[in-house]
Amino acid sequence: MQGLAAGRVLLSATLAVFVFSVQTGCHKPQPVVLTISVAASLTDAIQEIEISYAHGHPDVDVRNNLGSSGTLAREIEQGAPVDVFVSAASKPMDDLQTKGLLVPGSRRNLLRNTLVLIVPSGSRLNSFAELNGPSVRSIAVGDPASVPAGQYGLQTLTALHLSDSVRSRLVLAKDVRQVLAYVETGNADAGIVYATDAITTNSIRVVATAPEAAHDPIIYPAAAIVGGHHQASAHDFVDYLSSPAARAIFQKRGFTVTVQ
Repeated sequence: MQGLAAGRVLLSATLAVFVFSVQTGCHKPQPVVLTISVAASLTDAIQEIEISYAHGHPDVDVRNNLGSSGTLAREIEQGAPVDVFVSAASKPMDDLQTKGLLVPGSRRNLLRNTLVLIVPSGSRLNSFAELNGPSVRSIAVGDPASVPAGQYGLQTLTALHLSDSVRSRLVLAKDVRQVLAYVETGNADAGIVYATDAITTNSIRVVATAPEAAHDPIIYPAAAIVGGHHQASAHDFVDYLSSPAARAIFQKRGFTVTVQ
C-alpha cells in the first residue's frame, strides 16, 4: 500500500510539472512585429541589417515594405500601420513631419548617395550628352511624382540642358530598381539610378556620374512613425541604423554614412 501511495504522489507531481509547463508555454510572449517602410534603393542593405538586428533582438520580428519614397509616405499619411520610415529624400520625410506624423526626436539623416547614368553592358553610349543621339530611343527614370531618383534625374537633365530634347524618350518607372531592370534587360537604352543600385549587377555599365551641383543633395533620413504600434521598438531600430554594425553594412553597399 505504501508503494501504491508513493506512486500516486509521484504521478501527481509529474502531472503538476506537465500542466505548469503547458501553461507557461501558452503564455510565452509573442514577438513584436515591427513594420518598416523603406526606399527601394535600400533593398539589399536593409535586408542584411534586419538579419544583423535579429541576432540581438530575438523578440522583434522586422517586416519591410519596399517601394518609392513618395508612395510609402502617402501610405503613411493614409494611416498605414508603419513603425519606421526610411526615405531616399528629405521631402517625403519633411511632409510627414509637417503633418505631425513623426515621433519627436526620432528623425535622423543616415546616408548620402550618388546619381549615375547606366547603359546595357554592350552599349557604346559614354556620356549624358550622348543621350541626344539617334541610337537612344528610351531612357528609364523613376517617376518624379513619387520616386526621388526620378526627381534628381530630371534636375540633372535640366541642369545639363538636355531635358527638352530627351523628354519624349523618357520611360517612367515605379521605383529605382525597376529602372535598373529596364536597362539590364535592354528594354531601355539608358537609365538614371543611384550608384549603389548600379553595383548590384554586372549586366549594366556606368558611363557617367551626375554632378552634385546638378541636383538636390541625396540624403536618406529615417524616423519612427506616430501611428506605429511599437514606438519603443521603432525608436530602438532607428538608433540601430546608426550603429557601427549597420554603418559597416551601408558602407559595404556603397552608401556614404552621414555624420550625426
